[in-house]
Amino acid sequence: MAFDLGTPVNTALLIYILYSIQRIIFPSSSVPNTVPNEFKNGYTWMPKAHPPTLLFQTYTPKTLAPFNGEDGKRILLAIKGVVYDVTAGRNFYGPNGMYANFAGRDASRGMAKQSFDESMLTPIDQPLDKLDDLTPEEIENMKGWMEHFSSKYIVCGKLVENDAV
Repeated sequence: MAFDLGTPVNTALLIYILYSIQRIIFPSSSVPNTVPNEFKNGYTWMPKAHPPTLLFQTYTPKTLAPFNGEDGKRILLAIKGVVYDVTAGRNFYGPNGMYANFAGRDASRGMAKQSFDESMLTPIDQPLDKLDDLTPEEIENMKGWMEHFSSKYIVCGKLVENDAV
């Protein structure tokens, strides 16, 4: 198989290779006439504003309830006494989300039973659900959700009885 410069493809390829080698060996040293302006105001990978810091706190069902994502607020939910900041999952837990009824509430029973019914939620003025009647499978399911939330969202507090604070 011989290299034939008579074919246009081979000739074009040879010219391109020679041009590329010339650009590598003798790079251009000219300075552009104009200054690039695409980063006129500077460039940074930092966000324009950081979300406000949320310290680890003790919540009660009543103090947790306002964190339901309405009016752009943070979204918190609790599972078995652990409070998670799920604001990053606003599409799921915020208003009109699939899991919106869990926002600002103790979602333990609902997560354990894989149910989004309002009946799974304990009213905020009643004692916390002890979860005594859950089956071992439901408890394992709830633990799986806790592992998922712990790896994906920020643990920001603990949930206690209304009269404990």
